[in-house]
Formats: sequence, C-alpha cells, structure tokens
Amino acid sequence: MSEHRAQPELLMPQAVLSHTTAELSAKYTGVFSPQTVERYVFESYAALRRTAKIHTHLTSLAGRFAADRLTALAQSQGAAPKDVPEVLFICVHNAGRSQMAAALLAHRGGRLVHVRSAGSAPTHEINPTVVQAMTEVGIDLGAEFPKPLTDDVVAAADVVVSMGCGDACTIYPGKRYLDWELDDPDGQPLDEVRRVRDDLDTRVRQLLTELTTPVLS
Repeated sequence: MSEHRAQPELLMPQAVLSHTTAELSAKYTGVFSPQTVERYVFESYAALRRTAKIHTHLTSLAGRFAADRLTALAQSQGAAPKDVPEVLFICVHNAGRSQMAAALLAHRGGRLVHVRSAGSAPTHEINPTVVQAMTEVGIDLGAEFPKPLTDDVVAAADVVVSMGCGDACTIYPGKRYLDWELDDPDGQPLDEVRRVRDDLDTRVRQLLTELTTPVLS
C-alpha cells in the first residue's frame, strides 16, 4: 500500500523534467538531439539532488541549470554566438567567493560580459552571511544556487577564475586562467565577509577593465 502512495511523488519530478526537456529540445532544434537535451536535463537534476537539503523547486532549478549548460555547450561548439567575454568563477562550495565574484562582475559589467559560477564540491545553499553582505551593496542573491562544476561551462569560458579549488578545473588551450587567493568566508563573521566582498570587488573591477578595454595594435 505504501509503495502505491509513493508512486505519484516519484512520477511528479519526472513529468516536470520531461516537460522541461520538450521545451529545451524545441529551443535547440537543429543544434542538439532530443536525447542529448534529455540527458542534460536529468543529469542536472541528479547532480543538484545530491547536494540539496530541501527539494522544493529542485526541478525548476535543474531546468535552469540544464539550460545554461546547453547554452555553454553550444557556445563551445560554435553553434551559439559569443557576443561578449564569458567568465567562469570557481570555488569549492559555490556558496561564497565564486557567487560574490560572479554577482559583482554581472552587476558592474552589465551586458559587456556574461558570467557563470560553479563549485568543485557544491553545498546545498549559499552562505546566508554572504547573502547579507551582498544585499548591503544592492545585489540580491535570492535567485542563485550552488552548482557543480561541469566540463561544458569550462569549455565555453574565455576566462576561468579559480578561488581555492586546486586543480578541479579542466585545462583548455587558448583560455585565460587566474587564481585569486582569498580567505574563505564560510563560518566567518559579517565584518570578515565584507572584507572578502570588497577585495573581490576591487579584483572584479580590474578584470572588467581588462576585458573591455580595446587592444591597440
């Protein structure tokens, strides 16, 4: 009897993910097969489910994650345009430094850059103190979530900025790799997180200048 009651709960995520697969397959008609899209959607769901403490809205987040990964894959294969530099920020948990850096660069750069972030061992939520520190400077991280590092987003990036995650990132020729040494805000008081935030903001501003300044021949 209990097995029959559990069945609808098991089918619900699959139904939502199948609907997401159909929508993304239509978007990428002629670029990726429906089978590839389906694999990305269900793999993305499984990857997020491994770290999620609460599964509410997990299918929606998986859809967003899969869509971004498919865009990155299309970019790396030359099937989607790259109109601006692509920057990828990586830390261990994708809950502090990489989230702050990505949000700051997106805020400062606007449409001049496109930003992604990921973690080599992502946790289940963004550090609440990090969220508070970013809110203080007018940046809302409420819609963001930790994401695992995948090869497709690395392949699509022009600049990969690592912060304390060692050799987790695949090395591709022709890309710019930076290693920013910053303290991990995990478990730190608000004043310390603010210091890391401001340090990141200085580095992000410099990177944005480098990415958007024309090279004189």
